[in-house]
Amino acid sequence: MLEKIFKLSENGTTVKTEIIAGFTTFLTMAYIIFVNPSMLQATGMDPGAVFVATCLAATIGCFIMGFYANYPVALAPGMGLNAFFTYAVVLDMGYTWQVALGAVTLSGICFVALSLFKIREWIINSIPLPMRKGIAAGIGLFLALIALKNAGIVVDNPATLVGLGDMTSLPASLAALGFFLVVALMHFRVKGGVMIAILTITVLGIIFGDVQYAGFMSLPPSIAPTFMQMDVAGAFNVGMISIVFAFLFVDLFDTSGTLIAVAEKAKLLDKNGNLPRLNRALLADSTASITGSMLGTSTTTSYVESVAGVAEGGRTGLTAVVVGILFIAAMFFAPLAGMVPAYATAGALLYVAVLMIGGLRDIDWDDITEAAPVVIVALMMPLTFSIANGIALGFIAYAAIKIFSGKAAELSASLWFLAILFLVKLLFFPG
Repeated sequence: MLEKIFKLSENGTTVKTEIIAGFTTFLTMAYIIFVNPSMLQATGMDPGAVFVATCLAATIGCFIMGFYANYPVALAPGMGLNAFFTYAVVLDMGYTWQVALGAVTLSGICFVALSLFKIREWIINSIPLPMRKGIAAGIGLFLALIALKNAGIVVDNPATLVGLGDMTSLPASLAALGFFLVVALMHFRVKGGVMIAILTITVLGIIFGDVQYAGFMSLPPSIAPTFMQMDVAGAFNVGMISIVFAFLFVDLFDTSGTLIAVAEKAKLLDKNGNLPRLNRALLADSTASITGSMLGTSTTTSYVESVAGVAEGGRTGLTAVVVGILFIAAMFFAPLAGMVPAYATAGALLYVAVLMIGGLRDIDWDDITEAAPVVIVALMMPLTFSIANGIALGFIAYAAIKIFSGKAAELSASLWFLAILFLVKLLFFPG
């Protein structure tokens, strides 16, 4: 049956290899079951329900990717957009988490439409690669600021805007230790290194009396507090345009980049360098995002950590299905997830930030008309505490710099449209 569904021999793999690959991928991305509830509970969402929603969204996404697209790509609520959901859309802009979930639903529906009508290629090809790299780096800097803020390492200062917190405090010290531990474990290629670091810092929190031990396993909490609570009607608001755009396009760029990276590693690209069944993979990703918003979590997306499973020999959707099954098993560890303090996940966030910022090495720094907009988009995300504002200001800056530099011909029709759209939004609908 497995041979018929996943075409194992045709892809040069076996059931045993796929299972090992699935375990490997799960270990590298399982930190999300601790990070996501910890982050989203700041919006007022029930952390137990978010925990279950995170596991279920990942399971459904992995199953769709595995059975429908037959690719060894695992999915789960994405890093970066969960921070945008919490700190920008809800806490800063004042929308309810229900409306924010509605925006995630709308972005997923738009993603499905783009995939069905094959507009995805036109959009991605028309957005300059440096801007895509800049957006990823900006999200990384945004995550870094959140990590340092959660740890108490960076604090507000009325004179200088930000300042250094008390590094002798337990949260700051343990967060720093967690980051050092994550980097060291990943340097030595320890599978599950991020998760090990999070759990280690949590145990130290218990030892020092800062965290109350609440048990190890239990039946999963109720998902009722977040299930089907998305307010789609509330997301139909002019002020939500850039928010829906941010959810949609960051997921679009992230998913496309992840799929290509995993396919290259697994040697799944055809002779023309294209990914067979690409639309199926994109539909799996977008459908999982819609389903995740219904369950009660931020955007679900493909994880680049899937490369770890591919390195262990994973070549088919069976790898993704194994990851999905392991996320089901993870639901019985809710007490453990509930004990994880914010400073225990800060090191993981900072580590992810380092990986995302690394894309800036591909920028042509000798071409100032390319480099300057990238710096704008990357800096404005953390400094305005908004991925949406960073994207908007970045595209406006890109168009303006090209025009003033006599390079307006380099602007595609979609870039003109996006720059004008964002300019109108910022001038007339700044809220």
